[in-house]
Amino acid sequence: MNWIKSTLLIIIIGLAFTACKVSYSFTGGTLSQDIKTFSVQYFQNRAPLVNPNLSDKFTEDLKEKFRSRTSLDEVIDGEGHLNFSGEITGYQTRAMDITSNDIAATNRLTVTIRVKFTNELEPDNDFDKSFSAFEDYDSGKQLSDVENDLVELILEKIIDDIYNQSVVNW
Repeated sequence: MNWIKSTLLIIIIGLAFTACKVSYSFTGGTLSQDIKTFSVQYFQNRAPLVNPNLSDKFTEDLKEKFRSRTSLDEVIDGEGHLNFSGEITGYQTRAMDITSNDIAATNRLTVTIRVKFTNELEPDNDFDKSFSAFEDYDSGKQLSDVENDLVELILEKIIDDIYNQSVVNW
């Protein structure tokens, strides 16, 4: 009797997978063909704790994501069909995984960036929201020793989220 249930379950799962339609886009997005340009305004760092390189790094990395993943032209002065503006609102480190001796085993660096996205041709896709990501590091290390690598990983996550929200519409 159990083999009948197992066989029936396998058949149902197989039918479910064959009934699903999966489509892929190799362009990395679902943009209208009328959208031709993008612009990224400078993101000021307004976080209480300031990393002096973060504004430049984030702004340039966001531009590079769109240059490398889309065929859109970048508008340097002014706004494109897709426009990104905003500010860095959070940059903090805090202790995590407190041990029995009240010592942190790891620390967490968190970056939060508020992004205002406008789509000139499809305003229903506009948003104004904060994106945040973190990376943990060993509490035996100084933040200054691992900061550049952590920031690189964190910004990659945030920029992927922004890209997905604005272009892929996830």
